[in-house]
Amino acid sequence: MAGPQPHITNIQDDEKRFSKNILGKTVVSKNGKRFGEVGDIIFETSSGELIHVVLRNPTPYADKLELEKNKEGLTLIPFSAVIALGDFVVVAEEDIV
Repeated sequence: MAGPQPHITNIQDDEKRFSKNILGKTVVSKNGKRFGEVGDIIFETSSGELIHVVLRNPTPYADKLELEKNKEGLTLIPFSAVIALGDFVVVAEEDIV
C-alpha cells in the first residue's frame, strides 16, 4: 500500500488564488484606521515579489497622508508595510509615511 501522495501546487495557481483573496479587502492600520480597499497588487514579474498594494476608494484619512501614487494617480502602499492578511489587510502605518 502506498503512502499519502504529496500535494503538488502550481505556484501560478497559488498566486492567482492569493490575488483573488486579497482583492477587495479593506486596508487598515494596526490602530484600526481605514485606508481604503485593495484594488490591485503590483509585483516583480521575474521574482514574483509583491511590491505595492494599489488602493481603491482611498479614505480621506489615506488622502491626507499624501502616500505615493503611480502614473495614473492611484494610491500605493508598499507591500513591505503589510503585517497581517485575513479579513482585513493590516499595515504598519509607520512604515508607509
